[in-house]
Amino acid sequence: MSRIYYTKPSITELEVKYATDAAANGWGDQCYAYIEKFERGFAKHLGTAYAIATSSCTGAMHMGLAALGVGRGDEVILADINWIATVSPVVHLGATPVLVDILPDTWCLDPEKVEAAITSRTKVIIATHIYGSLCEMDRLLEIGRRHGIPVIEDAAEALGSVYRGKRAGSIGAFGTFSFHGTKTLTTGEGGMFVTNDPALYERVLTLSNHGRARGETRQFWSERVGFKYKMSNIQAAIGCAQLERIEELVEKKRHIFALYKVALAPLASVTRMNVEHAGTTNSYWMPTLVFDQQAGLDRDALLRMFKEENIDGRVFFWPLSKLGVEGVPTDVDTPVAHSVSPRAINLPSYHDMGEVEVERVATVLTNFHDR
Repeated sequence: MSRIYYTKPSITELEVKYATDAAANGWGDQCYAYIEKFERGFAKHLGTAYAIATSSCTGAMHMGLAALGVGRGDEVILADINWIATVSPVVHLGATPVLVDILPDTWCLDPEKVEAAITSRTKVIIATHIYGSLCEMDRLLEIGRRHGIPVIEDAAEALGSVYRGKRAGSIGAFGTFSFHGTKTLTTGEGGMFVTNDPALYERVLTLSNHGRARGETRQFWSERVGFKYKMSNIQAAIGCAQLERIEELVEKKRHIFALYKVALAPLASVTRMNVEHAGTTNSYWMPTLVFDQQAGLDRDALLRMFKEENIDGRVFFWPLSKLGVEGVPTDVDTPVAHSVSPRAINLPSYHDMGEVEVERVATVLTNFHDR
């Protein structure tokens, strides 16, 4: 039985062609050619004024927060359900993460909990769009405006999602994206910082080049200590090819989710999946199944059953407060996050999946529930 991977990239001859060209010719005065092309193309696709290609989404977040002046004594509000990459830059900068609960349908920030958590030390609100589902950006932005706090978007998992006519990542003070090998668009490793704020763009651009400002004529002259989070030209070449195919890649994800909705209809009374509210488009990066509490899901047993059938499964993110890592609070009141996490599983969704593979996954799930 062939293996069903939980995700893998869609690589065609176009990606190979561009990467080969970058490897053969992308040196000397052409060493940034694909990077600059990728940045321009991504900003145009997203509808933002500026984009900076980075080595990871984490690096993009780190520089963006640093450019906003986040540091010791500051508080940054974010959802307790997150990959640790969202909170680690906050800790690196010496700020205090403030973890709040999620909404039970989108698994994203609960705006009421966000507002209740604001103090005089709150510096930033991070809105993470989980698995393609979207935060309630209008409410979060309104809260941010009233309190004078920027709202930023962690759109690592939401490329292709749209909120009220605007693409995820283009709405807040800045947005960050991941192009890890598991993502809808990949460069192997990599990320992107985007913004419409020219001053913020210049600060991050300077930070991204070891503190060397654009237009500085003195060679190797840094005006401050910065970072080295650059994407390579070869990675950007792959990204350029993927960007040309972005509508196709997103549509394939949405098609796979639609197949799951049909195949898993027998479980609809005891489960729910990623939501798409009116006025939004969910890119469904990672189809996710949440079992009702009364279903009594033994997730470890389900994952073992998947493994026996040569199928990959992936656990839902743990609450950050449960990890017990240094710098991340553990004593928080986030009952929804702690309830949803152990009852949920991410389903395989690589681009080449078809109805046969989806039915194999669905059969395991229905058999597991029926036994």
